Amino acid sequence: MKRAILILAILFICMQLIQTEQINPKLDKNLEIKAPQNIQTMFKNACYDCHSNQTNWPYYANIAPFSWIIARHVKQGRKALDFTAWENYDEKEKSKKLKAIYRTVYGSMPLPAYEAFHEEAELSKEEREVIRTWTGVRRF
Repeated sequence: MKRAILILAILFICMQLIQTEQINPKLDKNLEIKAPQNIQTMFKNACYDCHSNQTNWPYYANIAPFSWIIARHVKQGRKALDFTAWENYDEKEKSKKLKAIYRTVYGSMPLPAYEAFHEEAELSKEEREVIRTWTGVRRF
């Protein structure tokens, strides 16, 4: 049993040597999505950590294997939608991303694992409907 614990401890320490990139690229406020203040607040609380260049990296984002998972989520999130690079998208791409927000905000975003550690990210049914209404209006 002691040997197994020692092996696990050594493995855990070795895992820490594999670092992930945790950067927030330079931000140009002119490129950020323009939304009413209430919508912007909901986006910042529930979406920005994964879908912007304003990620707040928590302390556990420096501990493997959590660091690997978090870095991957942020990388994929920014690739799918970056609220802080919104004006870099053309109108067709903006429409496509608004449709994606409309679809995902009601069921799959934010991720339940994220909400478990970020109480402020939990959107009520009413807040989700406000976002959906706003994105629906923006599409037409």
